[in-house]
Amino acid sequence: MPGRLLPRKFFETRPEWVAPRLLGKLLVQQTDSTAMVGRIVEAEAYLGPHNDPPDPAAHSHRGPTPRNLVLFGLPGHAYVYSIYGKYFCLNISCEIEGQAGCVLLRALEPVSGIEQMAVNRGLPPDLERSEAFLRQLTTGPSRLCLALGVARASHNGLDVTSAGSPLQVRDDGSALTEAMATPRIGINPMNEALEWPLRFAVPGNRFVSGPKNLKGKRVPVP
Repeated sequence: MPGRLLPRKFFETRPEWVAPRLLGKLLVQQTDSTAMVGRIVEAEAYLGPHNDPPDPAAHSHRGPTPRNLVLFGLPGHAYVYSIYGKYFCLNISCEIEGQAGCVLLRALEPVSGIEQMAVNRGLPPDLERSEAFLRQLTTGPSRLCLALGVARASHNGLDVTSAGSPLQVRDDGSALTEAMATPRIGINPMNEALEWPLRFAVPGNRFVSGPKNLKGKRVPVP
């Protein structure tokens, strides 16, 4: 596999610090036949209920439940939830055990295993690898889960810091000094956390979701 495995300590801190640090890292999904690899280019932080103020947009806002229990466990574990009954979103738990927090992975830049990603997405794998085709694979949280075959039943609770896990986050030396910070996407307009600048993206990267002309504030990567 490319690079080195990120240690648990990487995730043992606040989600708003983990999210920009994840930009440029590699998400790897290993199957029996291939490794699918994408570079993380967009991520959102969701804060735990211990935060002051608590994050009303976070799944952990009202405390532990059977659905979100992974978030209150050890950091560095996959938290996968379903939307619309058929799509999935992938998060990675942060903070120390007992203090929920997570980072939602919103977009990847495909690196390898592209043919299998296309098959998983139901796209013809032999199409010319144009920018438009590659953007269809892993731009958006549900698309990247489909492309990598990530689902709640098979991936929720996986330890992404374990060498034995099929789902890992790895570092191949790519580093950013700045990230683009914007409000998160898909937050209820009535939610008081609507404008919190907790979405982080690689400036100028063409695989970031939403409009190509990303508007926000450049911030240093902590």
